[in-house]
Amino acid sequence: MRTLLSLAALALLPLLPAGCASPRSDHLPAEGALGPYSAAVSAGDLVFLSGKIGKRGVAFPEEVGTAIDAVEKDLAALGISLADVVSVSVFVTDMELYPQLNAVYAERFPKPYPARTTVGVAALPGTARVEIQAVAARRR
Repeated sequence: MRTLLSLAALALLPLLPAGCASPRSDHLPAEGALGPYSAAVSAGDLVFLSGKIGKRGVAFPEEVGTAIDAVEKDLAALGISLADVVSVSVFVTDMELYPQLNAVYAERFPKPYPARTTVGVAALPGTARVEIQAVAARRR
């Protein structure tokens, strides 16, 4: 799935404004990751975050909140915030948890909300029930 998302992100590069098509040098390494990827990579004014999972073994709302905390932490390391997020992809292992996901999401992401896709999946790494991936835009 991450490979597909990475390929989709690369496909967007030609759509960036002139002068922004080459990736910026800033990225965040994915320390302790289960695979070879960066936690975040910038391309022009866009910042692509890899999927973040939250604390496992807790109530689902807390798991969602800690996943959003991980997104927020990586954004802050690049000098941006949840208010700069323009698109979010959420992967959840049980769509019956969707109302709980929405409740936490609505509390954490500022209005106007980013575009969002939510996909039900069979499994996620490390017994996670939710994974959140985001794209942010640097404001000029």
